[in-house]
Amino acid sequence: MNRSEIPSLDDLRAFEATARLGSVRLAADSLSLTHGAVSRRITKLANDIGVSLFEKSGRGLRLTPAGETLNLTLGRFFGELATTVQSLRATKAGKSSLVLSCEPSVAMRWLIPRLGEFQVAHPNTALHLSVGGGLVDFRKNQVDLAIRRLDFAVPETWNVRPLFLEKVGPVMRPEWVPRFERGDYLALGSKTRPDAWAQWLKTHPSARRPTEIRYYDHHALIVEAASAGLGVALSPLVLAVDDVERGSLTAPAGFDPDGSQYGLIWLGSSELKGVEFELAEWLQTQFSPLNPNPT
Repeated sequence: MNRSEIPSLDDLRAFEATARLGSVRLAADSLSLTHGAVSRRITKLANDIGVSLFEKSGRGLRLTPAGETLNLTLGRFFGELATTVQSLRATKAGKSSLVLSCEPSVAMRWLIPRLGEFQVAHPNTALHLSVGGGLVDFRKNQVDLAIRRLDFAVPETWNVRPLFLEKVGPVMRPEWVPRFERGDYLALGSKTRPDAWAQWLKTHPSARRPTEIRYYDHHALIVEAASAGLGVALSPLVLAVDDVERGSLTAPAGFDPDGSQYGLIWLGSSELKGVEFELAEWLQTQFSPLNPNPT
């Protein structure tokens, strides 16, 4: 293929954002576009390539096999492009550059609302945020630090600083509590943890079972759905803590540890120094209300 035949960058960005965020609405918000504009760009991209990229799944969308393939390539491309451009800008401005990778739902619902505080305290540090889960290719993706749920084998070449224990529980709008208590509720789960509701109900035998369980692509989406009054989301505490504190969501059954934890990871065995150490200390402080003494 000639480079002139490569689809429009705007169309590719619309597709990548929708695939990454799991929602046309969220993609439109992130790109400062309308819902219709994003939908049209995705349709145009599919027509240009000649394959279907998404298919309907209940009320949502899911990637087709062709869409999955394209999304993997675009994720690497946009990630490396953003890191390179941001690093060049930081160098020109005489700033130190730091790339932090974080799991998507935690980044969207917990980290981003708090990053402004770190930037104010460190005006000469250009902190770049990328999203991803699981294993990290630190060198290829130019990542300095990563926040991960440690549900995989950690390579010996990584250093890990525990951050907080994962705790999960049902969250809902206050008016949904009676329905939850009598078993007349729609349960919302994440496809990333398809057995979570079954496990929670097993450990809470007195809890009433839902009438149905529906699955969304990401935890961030089910918390948003619960906030919109669409059902009861089985959510990690870290994703719902702000809504619970504001009172827009409530957690009548509380939150229980699920046996996993989150950690801050980096390549190599050396201790952190300079701005990396300062970021690690700041993250530890921010996460401490969730889990004062992670192990």
